[in-house]
Amino acid sequence: MKTYYTYTTRIGPITIAEEDGMIVSIDTDQKVDGIEKRNELLDCTYKQLEEYFQGKRKTFDIPYKLKGTPFQLSVWHYLETIPYGKTCSYQDVAIGIGNPKSCRAVGMACHRNPIPFIVPCHRVIGKNRKMVGFGLGIDLKIKLLDIERGIYD
Repeated sequence: MKTYYTYTTRIGPITIAEEDGMIVSIDTDQKVDGIEKRNELLDCTYKQLEEYFQGKRKTFDIPYKLKGTPFQLSVWHYLETIPYGKTCSYQDVAIGIGNPKSCRAVGMACHRNPIPFIVPCHRVIGKNRKMVGFGLGIDLKIKLLDIERGIYD
């Protein structure tokens, strides 16, 4: 059974969902199927996200499960290797997963990432270094990268 709760964070409301003791989604959209109820895992995830948004946390220590196609999983697992404060291009990811012509598909996989922030799709930028393609909005992408660079508002 999926359990979720919507928390107020520094960046606005975030809904965190878990199933069978694993985080399965984090979103700014509050529409989630399941039971709305706080629990220890959701609260711990919220706390770690808040620490990240404050620039106090660089890595996350929570159990999570990614659900997607084999291609999406390969992209998301590659994203997990991008260091805090660093960026790479969609083309870099495509090459990194051994499918150099899949830049657009990489972009779609990033867009469908169910656990943003923890699986850092915001660290993927355009080949020309432009801020493009973030499902939660370019402004938030820039803010997250600024946090990682030590720039706080």
